[in-house]
Amino acid sequence: MAAGGLPRAHGGPTRSHGAERAAVIGGGYAGLAAAVELAARGVPVTVFEAARQLGGRARRVVHRGMMLDNGCHILLGCYRETLRLMEQVSPGQSVESASLLRLGLELHVPGRFRLRAPRLPPPFHALGSLLGARGIPFPEKLRAIRFMRSLERTGFRLAADETVAALLARHDQTGAIARHLWHPLCLAALNTPVQTASAQVFLNVLRDSLHGDRADSDLLLPRVDLSRLFPDPAAAFVGRQGGTIRLGTAVDSIGKESGRLVVEWAGAREAFSSVICATPPHRAATLLAGIPELAAVTAELKPFQFQPIYSVYLQYPESLRLPHPMTGMTGGLGQWAFDRGTLCGQPGMVGVVISGPGPHESMERKAIARHVARELATLLPKLPEPIWHWVVAEKRATIASTVGLNRPAHGTSIPGLYLAGDYTDREYPATLEAAVRSGVKCARLVLGET
Repeated sequence: MAAGGLPRAHGGPTRSHGAERAAVIGGGYAGLAAAVELAARGVPVTVFEAARQLGGRARRVVHRGMMLDNGCHILLGCYRETLRLMEQVSPGQSVESASLLRLGLELHVPGRFRLRAPRLPPPFHALGSLLGARGIPFPEKLRAIRFMRSLERTGFRLAADETVAALLARHDQTGAIARHLWHPLCLAALNTPVQTASAQVFLNVLRDSLHGDRADSDLLLPRVDLSRLFPDPAAAFVGRQGGTIRLGTAVDSIGKESGRLVVEWAGAREAFSSVICATPPHRAATLLAGIPELAAVTAELKPFQFQPIYSVYLQYPESLRLPHPMTGMTGGLGQWAFDRGTLCGQPGMVGVVISGPGPHESMERKAIARHVARELATLLPKLPEPIWHWVVAEKRATIASTVGLNRPAHGTSIPGLYLAGDYTDREYPATLEAAVRSGVKCARLVLGET
């Protein structure tokens, strides 16, 4: 099944749910996906968000008057639930054409590597891209094709999970193909190095992107900041349906009282028939700590490890253009560079993403920016010095998608209380699609539809 393969919301008139009222704690992509799904079905919903803006770990940040992001994220064509909800909250317009640049799969490191998927039906587009890849010795291409064919025969399932490094070694995926393709893809998708990343989760991503419809492997690059991409229109949609968004409202606890769930914040309290806790796992553990029946769940939430994402913004002269909207980088700190002039109408602005752990975590921000600028100049020798730079460090950007990671279920032993968030999707790494899918699943549990 392709990613986001949930059934679509039922058509027809909106159904009222009477006295049922729902609270969503957390205004990131997961919480807002749940709120949109509930609001569209006539459930009065209140969203509590501790910050002054929506989006969680994928949101707008402002520097020197420029709308940037706290992380350089992209979408894939297989992100069907995210794309569906984006369209739902902005009726009457093509959100994809206005907010996303759709490109066929193409990975390009100037002078070193290029992979481009031909417009062929699956799985030939994936196999053709491997066969035509530049910068990869022919014997490695053949081994990569055998690797993909082997995965297809097993339905992209492993008898037992292992690290991505072990999987690649077992299938002789070494050399340039590992350096330029498998390692960067793993880090981009799972935000976890191959030495510790779950091979099964990685294969789930390959299955849905490279083995589904040809368009599933397309790259969808945001042309607006991440808050405008979904959170802002989602909040407006919830408001139009009669829901409430409470910004700057940090919930202190969730409790039970007379068969209802009680949300408490800043000395205030309110009862709801359903509560979806859509916060990061460490925060959810704190909120649920007052419910003795959930002791096992809170214990399950505490061991999660987190991985950082650093975003380096480099302002060059406005005439600068990168050779591609998304350009690969290898052998240094940066992994991908995005031309925000082409994408977002910010001439000369380049955003570079550093996924996962590494030496940059102990470096000063200025040193990181200078290092990344030198890496770009090595790839693009005519690149001038940046005019200014800014580094955003999201130190708990995602969970670490490691082998054998135990993820909690959406439902709990408390009727009406659910957990949403990218960490709850048992098949996927911590991506925007995983967050959205989790929110939709929880909303449908509230509605009694799954």
